[in-house]
Amino acid sequence: MFVDEVDIQVSAGDGGRGCLSFRREKFVPRGGPDGGDGGHGGSVYLVASPHVNTLVNYRFHPEFRARRGSHGEGANRTGRNGPDLELEVPVGTVVLEHADAGLVQVADLCEEGQRVLIARGGLGGRGNASFVSSTNRAPRKTQPGLPGEDKRLRLQLKLLADVGLVGYPNAGKSTLIARVSSARPKIADYPFTTLTPNLGVVRLDDERSFVVADVPGLIEGAHAGHGLGDRFLRHLERTKVLVHVIDVSSASAREPADDFDVIERELELFAGSAPDQTDGRPFAGRPRLAAANKMDALDEPGRLDRLRARLAGAGVALYPISAVTGEGVPALLDALWRVIARGAPADGADAWEDEA
Repeated sequence: MFVDEVDIQVSAGDGGRGCLSFRREKFVPRGGPDGGDGGHGGSVYLVASPHVNTLVNYRFHPEFRARRGSHGEGANRTGRNGPDLELEVPVGTVVLEHADAGLVQVADLCEEGQRVLIARGGLGGRGNASFVSSTNRAPRKTQPGLPGEDKRLRLQLKLLADVGLVGYPNAGKSTLIARVSSARPKIADYPFTTLTPNLGVVRLDDERSFVVADVPGLIEGAHAGHGLGDRFLRHLERTKVLVHVIDVSSASAREPADDFDVIERELELFAGSAPDQTDGRPFAGRPRLAAANKMDALDEPGRLDRLRARLAGAGVALYPISAVTGEGVPALLDALWRVIARGAPADGADAWEDEA
């Protein structure tokens, strides 16, 4: 089960209380106070682990509490500290805290092994031995342990990928990612075959590789909840380049140029999932390429010509491909690598004829 958003409650351990004790031993007159301090409570940490790729473990177990510190004891014995609690989350998890003003981002675990303190354990209280002074030789004062922090958090997973594939359902995104990588998403001839994001690693050679993310298809009005909505678009917020996968065959009964405009509008209306994004347009300025897919089934060349004219006006490079046969795909992958590695603008020339 793929789960990319959960709410959890974490509680750090309370500190142990200080001890009130006096040394009372035969042949030791005026032994004095010997109450030890309490131990510190355990803290809660989140750790980015490559061994987990979903937040499903937190859906059915949403509450976590670290152990408290032990109380101080006589003979100046300090209580044992509570062990820290470490929770493993997938790499790419964003941590948001529920506050009075709404959700506030507190951490972004985007690197493997990254460890973030989420809830700090309470300090242990001082025993009466800590209050001895020249004017108070037998103090009876102690301190209780401080409570640990309680946090209500929302964990959101954003996949780490270099390239994001966007487009209408059945445009061929899953077929394309299966063609260029070892990913094996479900592929079928009906809308919304893809229900969860898919990742695939593209290896051009021994020194060139990048990660591609495929999200469920978008339709007009997705920002308002139509279809699967745009809840999966946050998985593309970290990508370096977006690829419009557009069906140019007549099977869709839609105009390819209109498909491009609709998806662009949905990307613009997507406000982003990070509360600190001031402009509310996480994809503004993101490099874009377009893949005119299903060229093997193109029965009306004018559809491709109109799409090419529309993309030329938007400054988006067009790469006619067939994800089924593989024609045109190498040129698309090479252009993606140039954008990722050097930030070079993609060549807008039609690469279909170059490979023929």
